[in-house]
Amino acid sequence: MAALILTVEPLTREAFAPFGSVMETEGAELRLINGGTTERFHRLAVSDTDAEGRTIVSLFRGQPRAFPFSIAMMERHPDGSQAFYPLDKRDWLLAVAEDENGRPARPRVFRASGTQGISYGRNVWHHPLLALDEISDFLVVDREGPGLNLKEYFYSEPFVIEAADLTKRDAP
Repeated sequence: MAALILTVEPLTREAFAPFGSVMETEGAELRLINGGTTERFHRLAVSDTDAEGRTIVSLFRGQPRAFPFSIAMMERHPDGSQAFYPLDKRDWLLAVAEDENGRPARPRVFRASGTQGISYGRNVWHHPLLALDEISDFLVVDREGPGLNLKEYFYSEPFVIEAADLTKRDAP
């Protein structure tokens, strides 16, 4: 059986809109604060948690993935959104999928620049963090609270991201 190859797309606000928000300074509402000494890029994303949870901020340190890479599973968080913002200004990948009767459809893979973060909407299927090339740190905003805020799905046949697709530099 032929491999289920995925194409890496550049991350744009429009392409990612069904899954959440792209966080980047370009096009953001800019406010000068602190007597004009600080630029505030306002409301890049909104944290969405249920009434029982609370919003927390963490640091994730992602290990670089080896390619070709198989997407064999996806996860989602029904009780809260989850935002990732790269701290090392390194490109990274994210894989998302629309919901198809309670399970993820075929994934879409986006290449984010090192100055683009994202916020997955509540209950959006996504793959865990996909760092490229080097160990990379991410500021993460998500939910903490009671209940199991994680659902996983394992595909019967994995999808593949090929190394050759990563050499394309058409990401923003």
